[in-house]
Amino acid sequence: MIPFLFAAVAAAASPQPAAAAAAAAAAASPLALTTTMLAETRVAASDGSVTMKLAAPNNVGPGDRVVVQLAYRNRGTAPISGLVLANPVPTGLAYRGPRGAGATPEVSVDGRNFGPLASLRVAAATGGLRPATADDVTHVRWRLDSPVTAGTGGELAFQAIVR
Repeated sequence: MIPFLFAAVAAAASPQPAAAAAAAAAAASPLALTTTMLAETRVAASDGSVTMKLAAPNNVGPGDRVVVQLAYRNRGTAPISGLVLANPVPTGLAYRGPRGAGATPEVSVDGRNFGPLASLRVAAATGGLRPATADDVTHVRWRLDSPVTAGTGGELAFQAIVR
């Protein structure tokens, strides 16, 4: 099992006043967010075919494939426009790419600057800069073009492997 914490979970569990204020603000927000990690497993059918199934990870190790899923829901009474959702790549995972149809994510190698992977650069071991690779990605961000109407939501996901 790999350990991972998300900022929202850590803030809600902290007894510090700033964390309590952040947790209260999140509770008052019309936007509900849930991040879930699912493991990809191969399931063999009686006819010999193999399908991929997503399930809660019981025990994952290096090289195992996982999916990090971000579910969002507008709990408010008005549409939410211009929504941008960012998710860190959990410690112990290496980003591999988006999963499923929908909004194409931007990625970041530092948590501040986002764009297509091909546009990002990181420091090279020999000095200078080199093109970033999927292993360098630290955050994934989606910009939703359409407003999220009251009572609706959706899911966004990316694929990763356990380091």
